[in-house]
Amino acid sequence: MIKIQPKTLSDLEFPAVCAQVSERCITDMGKKKALDLKPEPNYRKTVFALNQTQEYINSELQESPIPNHGFDALDHELKMLQIEDTVLELGSFRKIGSLSQTANAHLVYFKKYHEIYPSLYATVRDTEYTTVLTDEINKVVDRFGEIRDDASPLLENIRRAINQVKGKINSSFASALSQYQGYGYLDEIRESVVNNVRVLAVSAMHRRKVKGSILGNSKTGSIVYIQPEATLNHQRELNNLEYEESEEVKRILKELTNFIRPFQPLLEEYQELLSTIDVISAKAKYAKKINGVLPKISKDRELQIKDAYHPLLLLTNLSRGEKTFPQDIKLDKENRIIVISGPNAGGKSITLKTVGLLQVMLQSGMLVPVHEYSRFCLFSKILTDIG
Repeated sequence: MIKIQPKTLSDLEFPAVCAQVSERCITDMGKKKALDLKPEPNYRKTVFALNQTQEYINSELQESPIPNHGFDALDHELKMLQIEDTVLELGSFRKIGSLSQTANAHLVYFKKYHEIYPSLYATVRDTEYTTVLTDEINKVVDRFGEIRDDASPLLENIRRAINQVKGKINSSFASALSQYQGYGYLDEIRESVVNNVRVLAVSAMHRRKVKGSILGNSKTGSIVYIQPEATLNHQRELNNLEYEESEEVKRILKELTNFIRPFQPLLEEYQELLSTIDVISAKAKYAKKINGVLPKISKDRELQIKDAYHPLLLLTNLSRGEKTFPQDIKLDKENRIIVISGPNAGGKSITLKTVGLLQVMLQSGMLVPVHEYSRFCLFSKILTDIG
């Protein structure tokens, strides 16, 4: 276990670097993970994390880009799935389907290009590939996020009947409109809409001559709004059908929720995987911004840092159009101590912070702004006393 106190990381301004990496994440989970990055003392794990970042940067040179890893977090949905007999909302299934599809796209991609991305393939290979979630969701939900007509035979029949009744409503209304217009019972506006219901605009003096249900009148009282009797009968039939439709949709969504419920651990794994890839992607973006490279990682006790830049100072000076001066530091078994002297504000502290910050960045899987021939070793303990 690496022994680095929070104060040491704070002294070295590592949280500020993590915040800049977090800003380059595109998912909420990725942003949180980036803020929680910690240095790793294990040689194998550190090199693996660095190779992940380097491979992501190298992907820009490939003809086939890495798929987009963005997703909507399923925090609410995962909590609901833990509660028996709960039913997910329609929009949740689209999020679940999208998450599954995105995760599967990465599994397929990195398996296909495993020789180019060995570390990224190792990151995803233990995650299960399955299309059962998307297949089942696509049987119920269309590409617009609506319940498909053929989600069940009963729903298909109900919706067909609804369309037929709507046709009857329009036909009966048109017939009544033509009839009462011919009798001269209608106002010049002829028709209107009240509470989403199409109505005849009947002159008040003729209201008793028109069969139907009065739904309101104009402010002046000169017009009475009447739903024709024939239309009213068809409307009652439509209301009954729409209720049946609602009940069948509820049944379908409950059935689909119960199908998805056992896959809760897999959905959590998908989120973990894609948020991890999000952090790797953010590290790659950050490395490009600071001209970070992967130096030689040595198992010997040595530091040969050439043309090193403090990343925060570098970015600040870049934004101001000012020059940043690089530093060279060398430590090995024979020369384990360096004494730096000079006047106040002469750069002693920034040198200390540069060496320490680059070290913790490197051990957190971040590429660092140094010459590519620089050599670093790994530390299990880092101490600071700055200021």
